[in-house]
Amino acid sequence: MAQHNESGHIGEEEAVRFLELKGFEIWETNWRYHPYEIDILARDGDYLVVVEVKTRSTQEWEHPKEAIGRSKISFLSKAVEAYINLHQIELEVRFDVVSIIRHGDAFEIEHLQEAFHPEVNR
Repeated sequence: MAQHNESGHIGEEEAVRFLELKGFEIWETNWRYHPYEIDILARDGDYLVVVEVKTRSTQEWEHPKEAIGRSKISFLSKAVEAYINLHQIELEVRFDVVSIIRHGDAFEIEHLQEAFHPEVNR
C-alpha cells in the first residue's frame, strides 16, 4: 500500500475512534457509490453526518482541512444524495471535516462541524 494511502487509512481509523468517543453512531466507512466515496457516514443526534477525513504528516505544509476543494464538496454532496435515496434517510444532513496531523505515533485531531453547506437534493 502506498504510504499516503496507509496514512489515510490510519487517519480514518483514528477519526472513527474519535467520533465514537464523542457519541457518534458510525453507520458506514469508505462508502462508495461510483465514482464517489464518503470516508465516514455517522449519526449525531438528528443529523446524518458526512465526514471527510484529511490526514497529514508534520512535514507537509498544507493544513488538512484546506485540502478540500469545490469539486470534492460537489462529489460528497452527490454521494450523500445517493445514500439518502438508497436508504430512505429522513435526517438533516451535516458536513464535517476531521483533520488529523500525525506526529510519529501520536495524532493531533481537529473536528470541524458544519465545515461546508452544499445543497443536498432529496
